[in-house]
Amino acid sequence: MSKQHNTGFLALVTDAKSRVKEITIDEFQQHQRPSVLIDVREDREWQAGHLPQAMHLGKGIIERDIEAAVQDKQQTLVLYCGGGFRSALAADVLQKMGYTDVLSLAGGYSAWVNAGLPLEKP
Repeated sequence: MSKQHNTGFLALVTDAKSRVKEITIDEFQQHQRPSVLIDVREDREWQAGHLPQAMHLGKGIIERDIEAAVQDKQQTLVLYCGGGFRSALAADVLQKMGYTDVLSLAGGYSAWVNAGLPLEKP
């Protein structure tokens, strides 16, 4: 069962997605450039499972902590959340902070799980 989102939230996401490039799981798996995979979900979501090699910087702290975690603003960043909405919002903010190669994983964690791909647990 998919989560029903409020119209105000969806409007923000639609606006952010007009500026953010999304990448599908297939594109991510074929991606040749070195990238940093960032999980922007809440702590409890991260602890339930996450994508292999991911770094956890929740949406609530990413703006505060990203510059310490990733100093190179040209580094490719691939963000994901549960379904691709929060990651688009976070990607939009990181672009405003000067990060030049920020991608949002379309479908997020849910799409990854539905594809039967491997997960890690802390």
